[in-house]
Amino acid sequence: MTAPSSTGQDHHRAGFACFVGRPNAGKSTLTNALVGTKVAITSTRPQTTRHTVRGIVHRPDGQLVLVDTPGLHKPRTLLGERLNDVVRTTWAEVDVIGFCLPADQKIGPGDRFIAGELAGIKKTPKVAVVTKTDLVDSERLAEQLLAVDRLGKELGLEWAEIVPVSAVAESQLGLLADLLVPLLPEGPELYPEGHLTDEPEQVMVAELIREAALEGVRDELPHSIAVVVEEMQPRPDRPADRPLLDVHANIYIERPSQKGIVIGPKGARLKAVGTTSRKHIEALLGTPVFLDLHVKVAKDWQRDPKQLRRLGF
Repeated sequence: MTAPSSTGQDHHRAGFACFVGRPNAGKSTLTNALVGTKVAITSTRPQTTRHTVRGIVHRPDGQLVLVDTPGLHKPRTLLGERLNDVVRTTWAEVDVIGFCLPADQKIGPGDRFIAGELAGIKKTPKVAVVTKTDLVDSERLAEQLLAVDRLGKELGLEWAEIVPVSAVAESQLGLLADLLVPLLPEGPELYPEGHLTDEPEQVMVAELIREAALEGVRDELPHSIAVVVEEMQPRPDRPADRPLLDVHANIYIERPSQKGIVIGPKGARLKAVGTTSRKHIEALLGTPVFLDLHVKVAKDWQRDPKQLRRLGF
């Protein structure tokens, strides 16, 4: 038995939780809602998360570090295989897993596939999180909660908790955190107060640009867009009370034919991407930003190991 600490931290808990689920199950939106700010990119298109983003929830009784993974899916490219590897590695390293199942969609083969994989991870506690409850009535929600309970029993998967939430309506988010924190190990804070994510700023800026680029483009494009921030530095010779951050970034697509889609007629689409992402970047970094965007072709980058490395995967 170790002696109780004199810091008042003896019952404080700190650890890592990750949300898993098929693409577009609401994992990133939930991460952002719990942290209280935008740390993971969200999009109406599946498969938008590519980096493991950590959001940090600070509470008096504990610190919950949320690891946001890509959705597990049947891979069709080398990029897809790498994303699945990221998911499985993350599952093996966290203290608790939250499995997100949308309230407005029946449990399908994709959910069963993930639940089957989770059943193989014996020691880590698993919480079933029924998301998007704002989209259904109470009867449909009750059906989904029972279906999730049955899914666990069928696969020998024991849920530590089953909790319905809505990130959009901010419903039961506090309860979810209340249920996750006791499942973490006892220990001091892992990150200083005030830290909301440990992602490098440059990676987050690239993700915000990619999110803006994904909105409103045709269905075939989400997987084809990658963003690399080439340079990010304060503009010299600016007065201290009027700083300006210069951000130069390239948006990469796979084929020349996709260039026009991203740029839009007379550059209107690219301009809109710049305006939207600049607002989010300024909010994230707390400083005015000059954003310089260029669209470039990196032929079939999703299937090319060398290009994947260069683009940060």
